Amino acid sequence: MKPKRSVAPKHKRTSKKWTGTTPNIEIVYEDNHLLIIDKPAGLLSQADKTNNVDLTELCKQYLKKAYNKPGNVYLGLTHRLDRPVSGLMVLTKTSKAASRISQLIREYQLKKTYWAIVHGRTPLEATYEHFLKKDLKTNKTKAFSSKKSGTKPAVLSYTTLKQSAHYSLIEIDLVTGKPHQIRAQLSKMGFPLWGDYKYGEEETGPGKSLALRAYALAFEHPVKKELMNIKADIFRQQPWNLFDY
Repeated sequence: MKPKRSVAPKHKRTSKKWTGTTPNIEIVYEDNHLLIIDKPAGLLSQADKTNNVDLTELCKQYLKKAYNKPGNVYLGLTHRLDRPVSGLMVLTKTSKAASRISQLIREYQLKKTYWAIVHGRTPLEATYEHFLKKDLKTNKTKAFSSKKSGTKPAVLSYTTLKQSAHYSLIEIDLVTGKPHQIRAQLSKMGFPLWGDYKYGEEETGPGKSLALRAYALAFEHPVKKELMNIKADIFRQQPWNLFDY
């Protein structure tokens, strides 16, 4: 099957910058207003009851050291990625930028594109609309085909880029942003993510890498008003090496 579009990343960085923290976090873009980073899989977006190290605190440490800032450092977390998910996140260095990025997200003007490897052979293109409800006790989201009490609408569309006998590489355009949305919706349709023990096959087990990556962001810069089109690198280790791109 031929892919619907070129899968070669368009955004190439000649040199890389890092936070110098543990774990080390790649800085994809930075100016006086924004800090766009590539979150490693397994790292919390923000602190929770586990008291494990989190991305927000690490990036604050970077800013404090890099710019010799005394006292507390402001850093706005405008959106999150699930702990096992890697990829691009927009952090803000001013409250003005935070407010405007949050508004873009509310108005669906910040486009988020993901790459995922799923079990099964997906259609060439598809759009899924479900109603999601999160169980706080199990920290798991259930997708329903029709509206039910306590559910929220969720929409995503995707294009199939490549396929093997048992897996598909898909590019997902996330229309709405709900907790565990991609994982729950694709599992509901019979295409669980590779390595997803929570929504996939029982035998995968915890600890296996989740094949979901926030690959691209497109939005208007909150201050400069320029169109930002940022893309991340795609990994070469398993399971991403199942396909050539």
